[in-house]
Amino acid sequence: MTLDTAPDTVIAHWADPADWSQRRIGSGLINDTFLLAGPGAGRLVLQRLHPIFAPEVNDDLDAVTGHLAAQGMLTPRLVPTGEGARWIMHDDRIWRGLSFVSGHSIDFVDTPARARAAGALVGRFHAALDGFDYVYRSGRPGVHDTPLHLQNLAAALRERRAHRLYDLTAPLAEDLLRQAELLRDLTDLPERHSHGDLKISNLLFDQSNEAVCLIDLDTLTRMRWPLEMGDALRSWCNPGREDQRPGKLDLALLAAALEGYARATPGLLREEETDALTDGLMQICLELACRFATDALNESYFGWDPTRYPGRGEHNLARAGAMSDLLRDVRARERDIRRLTGKITG
Repeated sequence: MTLDTAPDTVIAHWADPADWSQRRIGSGLINDTFLLAGPGAGRLVLQRLHPIFAPEVNDDLDAVTGHLAAQGMLTPRLVPTGEGARWIMHDDRIWRGLSFVSGHSIDFVDTPARARAAGALVGRFHAALDGFDYVYRSGRPGVHDTPLHLQNLAAALRERRAHRLYDLTAPLAEDLLRQAELLRDLTDLPERHSHGDLKISNLLFDQSNEAVCLIDLDTLTRMRWPLEMGDALRSWCNPGREDQRPGKLDLALLAAALEGYARATPGLLREEETDALTDGLMQICLELACRFATDALNESYFGWDPTRYPGRGEHNLARAGAMSDLLRDVRARERDIRRLTGKITG
């Protein structure tokens, strides 16, 4: 259940609730995030983590952000409780405190300059972590396990025939299952330190619209680069909302994002990685469409907007349709996209 406010009993682990005001911030589908303001212009971010995350995500966040800070990057850091704990449990949910980083987030990219700034920030992030010797303690099994997502979708089709949205979801889902047969196997590529969820709302921008900081760091992991950047590009280069049809790739935004990234990462990538970026983009679009279509029938995972949709299923069906549109658009313009991605390594 989504929270409108953080409980005083939780705030008390970090500060006196009587001295601090709060407001809910962010547009994430998973965690609940609150900005607290206190004496002396103090700022603290409190987050209630989704149950999918284990406590060890905080160990990973602490290690990686410490390395990033040492490399000169702006990043949120864990703020221990008054007792020195990295996190607490309250009503069977993990809560943590984070330092406040000034900036604003956006839900879609409106100009090539924004896309270029986003690419440059993520490039600096990847370059800063290159060679970082760290083994992640938490894990998210199945995040980019495409066969698993396809199995889950097929199971939902079998088991949810009585669902009110079945007749609308089934044709889309069956098309996605066919599209999956065209995907390229990327398992021979190396894994790199990755953010794991580079949608545009997870980047902060300053007043001059420069991208300054990555947030929502619970998905830190090692991942194949085409999947990491494929997820970024499907978000940054689709000018509409995630649930707005038709999903369509803006090649001008794509070119600018890749330009910004390439300038920040000279010599970082192998040619076989950049050659596979288009394939990674298609895999991400298909995976997300499958996950949204599955939840359109299961209605148990992704958050939804009750001001625009009558139910979770309806919102996730719209998301599934938009991601399916985007997949088809990428396939239709694959040659142009590969020409642009080929410029990353020169």
